[in-house]
Amino acid sequence: MNNRVSPEKGMDRRSFMDRSLKAALGTTLATTALSYSRILGANDRISLGHIGVGGRGEDLGQIVAALKDKHNVEMTAVCDLWKVYRERAVEANTKYYGRTPRSFQHLEDLLALKDIDAVLISTPDHSHCPILKLAAEAGKDAYVEKPMAHDLEDAKAARDAVLQRKRIVQVGTQHRSEPYSYAAHELFRTGVCGDVSMVQVNWNYHGPRWASRPEVKQIREEDTDWAKWLMQKPYRPWDPQLYWEFRLFREFSSGIVGLFMSHAMDMVQWFMDDYYPHSVVANGGVYAWHDERQNPDTFGALMTYPKGFMATYVMTFGNDSPSFCRYMGKKATLTAEGGEGTPRYELVEEKGNYEGNPYIGKERKSSFVLLPGDKEPPPEGLAAVGGDLTTYHMANWFECLRSRKRPNASILDGFAHSVTCIMCAEAYWSGKKVYWDPETETILDRPPAT
Repeated sequence: MNNRVSPEKGMDRRSFMDRSLKAALGTTLATTALSYSRILGANDRISLGHIGVGGRGEDLGQIVAALKDKHNVEMTAVCDLWKVYRERAVEANTKYYGRTPRSFQHLEDLLALKDIDAVLISTPDHSHCPILKLAAEAGKDAYVEKPMAHDLEDAKAARDAVLQRKRIVQVGTQHRSEPYSYAAHELFRTGVCGDVSMVQVNWNYHGPRWASRPEVKQIREEDTDWAKWLMQKPYRPWDPQLYWEFRLFREFSSGIVGLFMSHAMDMVQWFMDDYYPHSVVANGGVYAWHDERQNPDTFGALMTYPKGFMATYVMTFGNDSPSFCRYMGKKATLTAEGGEGTPRYELVEEKGNYEGNPYIGKERKSSFVLLPGDKEPPPEGLAAVGGDLTTYHMANWFECLRSRKRPNASILDGFAHSVTCIMCAEAYWSGKKVYWDPETETILDRPPAT
């Protein structure tokens, strides 16, 4: 088997990466006047606003700045409830663009700006969808971090607002835009693995993730707006630990499920072209880090899908054994070695006589998914292809802001991974097997009537 996916003579790796991203969506500049209230031409500057400029927000700001010249974009406004992050973002963007962005504490003031074309949303998990809904209602396109939703009703409301107003939304499951992932996806979708009956995902991390953040002791209530941070949640007394370590707590985050599993199951559903589990069971607990966390530090879920396969997801914070994802078919197994963001995909084909004794006559042929210019398989990890690959995902969003084409991780893709993650969290906390009813878009504790 040729282990180079769609190679062309004279095409280097960077050209192939760019081509891969464009081919994934067919991003052209064709559009209609009805699809966008203000047509953006190639020479028009895209004016961006950034809501939530903390840790991940700082990363996204750097990525936007790296693409500013190629895609003619500028961060013209920033917003954060905490004064310290707000001031840091103003300073950073002034250096990036040579002029000072407007600064706001409250997102409503930023969304009211008529000259803002699109916003980035990198706030805590529970506020992603409520802010996305407000952005769509204000006529803004958006890049929203994952998990797109922590609550099913929030997810529906945001999706409907985006679709009704024809907004272009990219959800931050960036692995869909990475060159090796796209090449592996194209190979897989040729049917090279045969009928897939099982997908196994195992990701690991060693450490008390999300705990003991120094900002807990730094923040003062008068320097933020606690009621605005809570958003749709019931009011409670000021709690700096909840403010910064929200992923430890059930009401504001699903922890492992939202931060890590959202990436994994988004990829599985994209590869398998099956977007909502039929049923889910889950288990786990706090076994490694006995602190104040409510969400599990060790978690496992088993999902069945309508097309007729199972997917398993297992993660622990107590051990850093090598991570992997395996698509197991009758003809071959496609393995992503190294967990989240790996460029290292290996295809192992199995041939032989399986009549009688299955251990006789079995042959295996291994090959790696390579890009043009690769002399050997890439090592595991992001370093293999140059750091934070969100750059490709952001570039795809910028292209789609102009073309009005569907981005690589659209609002519908984000809704689908949100449903899966919300089902898993509900199965874990309830101790029950839960089901998805596609007709009513509800999660049930019994199979749907249809």
